[in-house]
Amino acid sequence: MFDFHLHSTVSFDAQDCALDMALAAKAKGLKEICFTDHKDYDPLGKMPDMAFHEEDYIKAYDNLSVDGLIIRKGMEFGMAVDNHAQFAKDLAVRNYDFVLGSVHFAQKLDVYLEEYWRDKTLFQAERVYLEETLKCVQSHDSFDVLAHLNFVSKGDANKYRTNLRYSDHQEIVDEILKVLIAKGKGLELNTSGVDRCGGYLPEAPIIQRFHDLGGRIVTIGSDAHNTARVGQYSQEACRLLKDIFGHVCTFANREPIFHKL
Repeated sequence: MFDFHLHSTVSFDAQDCALDMALAAKAKGLKEICFTDHKDYDPLGKMPDMAFHEEDYIKAYDNLSVDGLIIRKGMEFGMAVDNHAQFAKDLAVRNYDFVLGSVHFAQKLDVYLEEYWRDKTLFQAERVYLEETLKCVQSHDSFDVLAHLNFVSKGDANKYRTNLRYSDHQEIVDEILKVLIAKGKGLELNTSGVDRCGGYLPEAPIIQRFHDLGGRIVTIGSDAHNTARVGQYSQEACRLLKDIFGHVCTFANREPIFHKL
């Protein structure tokens, strides 16, 4: 099993240190993990520092080792339509194994917070987020895999607590998936929504559609910010990907590795 979306205390919002996260992964039978700490920037500059510091990254990971566990080093970059220069600057600091591209803000607002949801229906909140995601994947080229396509579904401020459905947004979801495929990018099956909004991020029909359109690069990530969530629902996710793709991917030196399931 694999978990290619993990956060330690190198990230501003995580609870457990890198060693404890890695030991939890080993205890749960994972073969390979990747730490993908946050490089996020508030477009309005109102929120505190959400980008990890290189000295913390070095201290946590450069000498981290657990017998029997492959540990990769990555990052999760919060994409916006106008932060390409920042992305390039962050990538130039070191050579990563894996880079997740995420969209956490839409209309310059954090979709995890109540302010974003104010005066929006569920459909409107989802559609605005997807429109932002489409713009980001169209304009950015430096990521490897798009993380949690329907991140908008799992936040505490989403009072509806339902997962974004492919049937409600088929056309724009297809556009996003086609851009990813044309650029040779992958799609993440993020398991963190199962106990938060009732399903994977994105849901199985979107994963299936990615395959049907020609997508081949798929990763699994728990998005764990503490040891309890490391590898959560990874076995179930592997079974889904086995049925659809027959494989799951990991990354090393920014190149996908295909593992038959």
